[in-house]
Amino acid sequence: MRIGHFILIGAAALGLSACGDTLGEQAVLGGASGAGASIVAGADPVTGAVVGGAANVAYCQLYPGRCN
Repeated sequence: MRIGHFILIGAAALGLSACGDTLGEQAVLGGASGAGASIVAGADPVTGAVVGGAANVAYCQLYPGRCN
């Protein structure tokens, strides 16, 4: 895997920490980050979007103080 892939995956991971103010924003931001990470990894972007959106919502609801 090239270094550019690691940079993009890292950026996608950081994007998951940007929760958003509402449940919808959390889902959209997580979905976008998950789709981007899955494209870089060569996986299905729809699956990545669903997993990313669900993970971001779960994280932000569990740890609201950690989200910016």
